[in-house]
Amino acid sequence: MRAEATILHVDLDAFFAAVEQRDKPSLRGKPVVVGGVGGRGVVATASYEARAFGVHSAMPTAEARRRCPNAAFLTGRFHAYREASTAVMKLLRSISPLVEPLSLDEAFVDLAAAGLPDLSVTAVSSFGAELKERVHEVTGGLTGSVGIGTSKLIAKIASDLDKPNGLVVVAPGTEQELLRPMQVTVIPGIGPATAERLRRIGVHTVEELEAISEAELVRVLGQSHGKGLFRLARADDDRVVVPERETKSVSVESTYETDHVDKRLLDALLDRQAAQVTERLRNARMSGRTVTIKVRLHDFSTHNRSATLPAPTDEARTVARLARRLIGDIDTSGGVRLLGVGVSGLADWIQDDLFTDEEEVPDPDEQDAAADAALVANASRRRDWWPGADVEHDAHGRGWVWGSGRGVVTVRFETAETGPGRVLSFSSDDPALRPFSPRDEE
Repeated sequence: MRAEATILHVDLDAFFAAVEQRDKPSLRGKPVVVGGVGGRGVVATASYEARAFGVHSAMPTAEARRRCPNAAFLTGRFHAYREASTAVMKLLRSISPLVEPLSLDEAFVDLAAAGLPDLSVTAVSSFGAELKERVHEVTGGLTGSVGIGTSKLIAKIASDLDKPNGLVVVAPGTEQELLRPMQVTVIPGIGPATAERLRRIGVHTVEELEAISEAELVRVLGQSHGKGLFRLARADDDRVVVPERETKSVSVESTYETDHVDKRLLDALLDRQAAQVTERLRNARMSGRTVTIKVRLHDFSTHNRSATLPAPTDEARTVARLARRLIGDIDTSGGVRLLGVGVSGLADWIQDDLFTDEEEVPDPDEQDAAADAALVANASRRRDWWPGADVEHDAHGRGWVWGSGRGVVTVRFETAETGPGRVLSFSSDDPALRPFSPRDEE
C-alpha cells in the first residue's frame, strides 16, 4: 500500500456509444446501443439514456430491443474507437511514463512517476479535474471518470463511484471504510461463481468477507484465490502499474446471423481468421506454437480444440491448415453460429523449418482459394450496409447507415461537424453510394 494516493484510473464513459453520439449529432441525448444487431447479437455498450431502460453490456440484443425499442441499434466502428483511444493514451503517456492500458477505454496511470510537485489529496484532486478536461478536449467531446487512490484496487473502484464524468479521490487511510459496505462483487476476481460460494458461507459484503479467516477462504476458494481475496478485503494491494502488458494469446472470432453448414465455407472462414491472427502476430513481431479453434454450434454448445506445433510460426497457411484439421473433429452438420481461431504459446522469434525445400511446394488447398474467397464474400455481402456504418454519396457527401433491407439502404447525412442531417433512401446497389473509411481522406 502506498502512503499517498498516486495511482489513477481513468475510464471513458459508455465509450462506444459516446463515440457514436459524438459523430452522429441526431443521436445526442438519445438512447444508443452498440453491439451485434442481429437476433443473436450481444450488447457491447449502451448509452446512459439506454441504461435508464435497463439495457446493459453483455445483454442479448433481442432483450435490449424489448426494453428500449426506440434506441438506435448500431454496429461497431472500431476505427473511430481506436482513434479516440489512441488520443487518450497519448495524453496519458505525456503525463507519466508508467501507463497501463486495460482496454481501449481504460488505463492506470502512476502519478508518483509523473514528477508532480505535490501529491496531497488536494493536489491530485485538482490534477484529476484537469485531466478530465484534457480528455474531453483531445477526444472531441468524450467524458471520462477518474478514480485516484493508494492502489489499483481502490483507484479502479473509485472511478466507478460517480459515473458519468466523475472524479473520486480516496484519501490514504480511508480505504477499508470505503470498501466495507460494498457488495463483494466489487472486488476483482469475484464473479458469479465465487460470489455464490461466498454467499453459502454467509458473505455478501466486503465487511463480512473481512471477517472470514484466511484458512476458511482457502478451504472454500482454494489456495491462490483464497489468499488473494483475504488481502484485497483489507484493501491490501501492492500491484504496480505495468506500462507494457504481456500478450498471452492472439485470437479472432465471429458470430454469424445464420448457421453455416457448408464445409467449404467453414474452411474458408477459418482461412480468413488465420490470416487475420497471423497478421497481428507479424505486426507485433511475435509467433506462436499452439493453435486453438472455438466453435459454437446451433444448439449453443461450445467446443474448443487445440494442437501444438513443434516450433513457433506466424504463417497463415500453417495456422489455417491446423485449424481445418481441428474442426474436422467436431460434428458441424447441424450448423455453426460462432467460429474463432487463436494462437498462444507466444514467442518473439520464429524457428525456420530446417526441412523445408528452398522452392516451396504448392499447397493443394490453394487451388480452391479463389472459390473459397467467393464463398466468404457471398456469405457476408448482405452486411455491407450495417446500421451505423460510415458511408459517402457522390452528391450528398458523408453520412451513416440508418437502416437497410429489401434492396434499400437509408442514410442520414451528417457528421460530428455538421449538426443533425436529413435522411434519404437509395437502392442498395446505387453506384453513387459506397462505404467510407477515414483512409479515403488520406
